Amino acid sequence: DELFSKPFALLLGRRTYDIFAAYWPYQKDSIADAFNPATKYVATHRPDTLTWQNTQSLGPDIVAELRRLKQEDGPDLLIQGSGDLIQTLLANGLIDEIRLMIFPLLLGKGKRLFGDSAMPAAFKLIKSQATSTGVIMATYERSGEIKVGSFVTGEASEAELERRRNWK
Repeated sequence: DELFSKPFALLLGRRTYDIFAAYWPYQKDSIADAFNPATKYVATHRPDTLTWQNTQSLGPDIVAELRRLKQEDGPDLLIQGSGDLIQTLLANGLIDEIRLMIFPLLLGKGKRLFGDSAMPAAFKLIKSQATSTGVIMATYERSGEIKVGSFVTGEASEAELERRRNWK
């Protein structure tokens, strides 16, 4: 509920939009009360089929439109789901904060949240919480340039130097 306590607009990929538009307008709860009146921006090639109230297409140049929206004084843009859109935003440095929910499950193969096109970026953990079911909710914000570190703590021992000589 904290996520939806201040004004926001939803930023959705087309598949997530279709799922949400078929569900949330028909619900009666606090999330529906937050989602339904919110402005929704959708990455789509079919803008004529956006029927959920307060929904608009981002247009053909999604990255340029999002850069423009971020410069405005409007509410925060929240992304729910929308894995392909997230990849585009990460590749173009357009994500300022990431909120992850980490479930205690291994499902095997699936979509990667951080694909090969994601630009390297440094984030700082600003909040974390574990739920009674073991879900970890972690909030990260951008923290500037990537700082490269080292595990070297001093001079290499003779054993380490020998290991390096034998490395082929």
